[in-house]
Amino acid sequence: MPVTPDIRIARDSQGWARDSAALILRISEQAIQSKGRFLVALSGGSTPKTLYQTLTAPEWKGRFDWPHTFFLFGDERCMPPEHPESNFGMAQAALFQPLGIRPDHIYRMKGELQDPLAAAQEYEDRLRRLTHCAAPELPRIDLILLGLGEDGHTASLFPGTAALQEKTGVVTVGQAPKGIRSRLTLTLGVINRASVVLFLVTGLGKAPMVQALLEPQSAADRAFPAALVAPETGQLIWMLDQSAAAHLTISQ
Repeated sequence: MPVTPDIRIARDSQGWARDSAALILRISEQAIQSKGRFLVALSGGSTPKTLYQTLTAPEWKGRFDWPHTFFLFGDERCMPPEHPESNFGMAQAALFQPLGIRPDHIYRMKGELQDPLAAAQEYEDRLRRLTHCAAPELPRIDLILLGLGEDGHTASLFPGTAALQEKTGVVTVGQAPKGIRSRLTLTLGVINRASVVLFLVTGLGKAPMVQALLEPQSAADRAFPAALVAPETGQLIWMLDQSAAAHLTISQ
């Protein structure tokens, strides 16, 4: 049976970033102590960028065991890594370069490949080698960071798209409704197998969707892609600021 979400609401943006960093530190320490390394899949977007900038601050950067941390990605736009909308490019500038992360500890999705299906398969093969996980088993990632769209999408799993139906593979091709449409994304199967899934959500614009997901009133609320994130054995944590939690009854 899926776990009950652990909902955490910070008082302000500084508290949100600090609480998120402290939580990730604890998860990383547990993973390294038990398995000798920490596998974390990153998310793109402005909210995770705030977290990455916090992790590189003097207060935090020296507390992590970065040499035993390996960085993966939850999704990527089909574009070169130097493109301004590349999730890897953002993480490279905001996190990897300031921390001096070794290139062999960064597993990026190759969004620049001409064939997205081939790129998805290439990334799946790399993750399987990294985790020593042969098909049909799915890799287990220690922590997957997820954002949330106002339309209920997460990673590059958009409402009504075929990517939502792919649960046996590791990586698939997602289709966004606008902008750079073709994406690479982890599947729900892999996301729901993670040890910890952490939603990072801030801002009043996300409040209606946060309420629909955490206090669902209809089948439609339960059908949003983000609502389908329900780890069977891992933890599901929502890290919200006051604005994102504004419509929740638990925040009143």
